[in-house]
Amino acid sequence: MTLREIEEKYRITADYHTHSVYSRVGPYFHGKGSIMDNVRAAHEKGLKEVAITDHGPSDFYGLDLKLIPKMRAEIEEAMRAFPDVKVYLGVEADIVDSANALDVSTSESAEFDFVNAGYHYVPGSNMVKNFLAFQGRGSAATVEELRYDNTQRIIKALTSNNIKILTHPGDKAYIDEAAVAEACAETDTLVEINARHRHPNAEDLKIYAAHDVKFVISSDAHSPDKVGRYAKSLALAFAAGIDVSRIVNIEER
Repeated sequence: MTLREIEEKYRITADYHTHSVYSRVGPYFHGKGSIMDNVRAAHEKGLKEVAITDHGPSDFYGLDLKLIPKMRAEIEEAMRAFPDVKVYLGVEADIVDSANALDVSTSESAEFDFVNAGYHYVPGSNMVKNFLAFQGRGSAATVEELRYDNTQRIIKALTSNNIKILTHPGDKAYIDEAAVAEACAETDTLVEINARHRHPNAEDLKIYAAHDVKFVISSDAHSPDKVGRYAKSLALAFAAGIDVSRIVNIEER
């Protein structure tokens, strides 16, 4: 099925992973659009729901938690402007070496409608070792050590928190996909098929599909024009043999 045929037959109903200008470091905006811009894009693409999920506070361009009230106010304004779109305030927390394996504490998590979580190159995440390994500059022994440690942190994060989506699993950190899939099934955590990153790829997704998990397609948009992109991700899911009924935010037109 071509991408055009996919778009003609299927639509995405919600995008639960988008970034805004609240993902920033100093004057540099990692996310390029305002909350209003992202919601407008969701409206124009016919989405029923969209989430603003800026990076966790340990990230180099992480969210300043003190700005949550301002973000809430902007979300309310956006929903008044586009009442057909339900807007959520989430966060893409970083998986790190902490009490709950996230850079957002249990009490801080309550500030959000939901929490997504994934690996990024941040302090407390085997940052340097993971980065070098992904550049092909780590020994086989180092990769296996990282695979075990990264997997254990993901499992701890999943079992210690109420995580909605495990974002781009296997990207930026080597993991044991089968063990992570089992943990996602046990905790009812959605496995993300990410439109921006190289992982999970089709081979990764086949491993997840062998377990009792549900999937979600996310744009991981860092600019409004990318909000709601899904066709390539859905083609990837089909290549992995995943039935569309297992993807929570895709429906037939």
